[in-house]
Amino acid sequence: MVHRILLIVFIFLQACTTKEVPPLVEYTGPLSEGQNVDVQYTENDRIKVKMKAKTTQEFKNGDREFPDGLYLEFYNDKGILTSTLKANNAFYFKEQNLWRGRGKVEVVNLEKKQQLNTEELFWKQSDKKIYTEKFVTIKLENEVVYGTGLDAAQDLSTYVIKKVEGEFEVKD
Repeated sequence: MVHRILLIVFIFLQACTTKEVPPLVEYTGPLSEGQNVDVQYTENDRIKVKMKAKTTQEFKNGDREFPDGLYLEFYNDKGILTSTLKANNAFYFKEQNLWRGRGKVEVVNLEKKQQLNTEELFWKQSDKKIYTEKFVTIKLENEVVYGTGLDAAQDLSTYVIKKVEGEFEVKD
């Protein structure tokens, strides 16, 4: 009988104890994910930029990530393809309207036959500018220019390398 009373008291005491509930953790991962994305940006009924990505993820604040890479094509006012941009990984910061490419990043100006390679590159779409503080290689028709840091037009038509290295052809 005493055992039963002790058992009932023990069960009653266990039922009365409060358990602390852990605080809720806010989910910060992507809200949506798309596969094999193909988007075209237009102005005045003309294609300005084509974007292709294997995977895109959108977050609550409007930021987007492209974990499997990104490919962009840029067109001039006549609708002619002028340059391309590829990156192994990309991220779009909505609040700053800024894109970041990482990994193997490559920009090609098809008109001037120039190619830029770097490991990180930022693109300010509204300014049509690209820039980086990382090491860059620019292949021209007859020379290769190396340096660290770059400010350029998005189509690579004009650029400034901050710390230039390399061999240059000098014409008289």
